[in-house]
Amino acid sequence: MAVSNYTTVVEFVLQGLSGDPRLQALFLVFFSLLYILALAGNTLIIIAITLNPSLHTPMYFLLANLALLDIVCTSTVLPKLLEGLVGKSSHISYKGCLTQIFFMTWILAAELLLLTVMAYDRYVAICHPLHYSMLMSWPICVLLAGIVWVIGIANTSVHTGLMARLNFCGPNQIRNFLCEVPTLLLLSCSPTTLNNIMIVLADVYFGVVNFVFTMISYSFIIASILRIRSTEGKKRAFSTCSAHLVVVILYYSTVIYTYLQPGSGSSLENSKLVTLLYTAVSPTLNPVIYSLRNKDVKVALRKLFPCFH
Repeated sequence: MAVSNYTTVVEFVLQGLSGDPRLQALFLVFFSLLYILALAGNTLIIIAITLNPSLHTPMYFLLANLALLDIVCTSTVLPKLLEGLVGKSSHISYKGCLTQIFFMTWILAAELLLLTVMAYDRYVAICHPLHYSMLMSWPICVLLAGIVWVIGIANTSVHTGLMARLNFCGPNQIRNFLCEVPTLLLLSCSPTTLNNIMIVLADVYFGVVNFVFTMISYSFIIASILRIRSTEGKKRAFSTCSAHLVVVILYYSTVIYTYLQPGSGSSLENSKLVTLLYTAVSPTLNPVIYSLRNKDVKVALRKLFPCFH
């Protein structure tokens, strides 16, 4: 191997979702539809925001970034999962496994950061509307989005680099349908202390710190909404952030469950379902949540595609 002369494992075996052929066929249909819906829904969101001038605002720019992250996320996970369900191969090469880890770690970190930036955007819009154009100007918005992508790349480069230094002497069976840092660490025959330390540090920053900032933003938002006297005003203010809050709760609950237990093998079976939620289900639901709860997005989609009603 070019990465390490001491790596004896040249490929890994991914554990499928089920050994029952009837369930395999059902899963194949279900996840094929899920992948198509995720690609179509997020692509429509990006197209609607790009081609509609009324949506050229920081809030929708950030939403387009979220849609792009969701497309990359599902495209990193579901094609290999579908390949295994078809029965072609449940194997993944060593380099392929590291590549999947690189993109998955990148997307997960970037999405957690982006959700925090989106929460800040809603906080400024609702709590400081008169200063919104200054606090969330286009240069600031683009800078924040750029920081999200750059920090995500830096984080995944560290974790993937540390994984590449490990030796894998067997066994080579991954107890999941994709390569992730926690599951792959269980197979290493090298010391993983440094990897586990970096995982904990990343968990604290991306999971805990960002979650706290997001919840602080929403505590101020909810307090501000409750001070609005008119019922219509409260509904209008809450409708601009309720979709984002739903996405935050769904995403954080699943990611934290998986990544706050590095190296523990006891709950890996349960984590398969949780992993599916944030790699496949959540990216598919995000466009639905945002479009159904957002009048501007629905109007933009109807303009571009008259068949939408």
